[in-house]
Amino acid sequence: MSTAERVGQDLTAAMKAQDAARVSALRMAKAALKNREIEKREALDDAEAARVLQGLVKQREDSAQQYEQAGRPELAQKERAEIGILRVYLPQEVSAEEVDEAVVRAIAETGAASAKDMGKAMKAALTILQAGGKAVDGKKVNEAVRKRLGA
Repeated sequence: MSTAERVGQDLTAAMKAQDAARVSALRMAKAALKNREIEKREALDDAEAARVLQGLVKQREDSAQQYEQAGRPELAQKERAEIGILRVYLPQEVSAEEVDEAVVRAIAETGAASAKDMGKAMKAALTILQAGGKAVDGKKVNEAVRKRLGA
């Protein structure tokens, strides 16, 4: 069963259970997946669906951070609850250790030595990590590369 189908089935179950928070988050996810499907003009594979859902999680994280800064913890909590619901449909994220190992390997393979070589090292590290089939946060990889290259 595809990710989009799972979201649809879980939405139906949440509606029957009258779980308003889940219904809201899953409706938003289903709409985003359907919009991407329409843009692409074909059914989404699981990798594409995961990218769409990862984008939604990122939006929620940014919103939660902004709500915290604005002194609205109740809205930030709502966003974090939606993140928890959406993460169920995403592949497991890479650990910090896996990111560090990939960055070290990428720097060795590319011969990166300074901040000017950051792009090459980032590209190689992301390629290594994505080959593992887990979700990768580019921001974490970027921070690890900067730290290693002293940028």
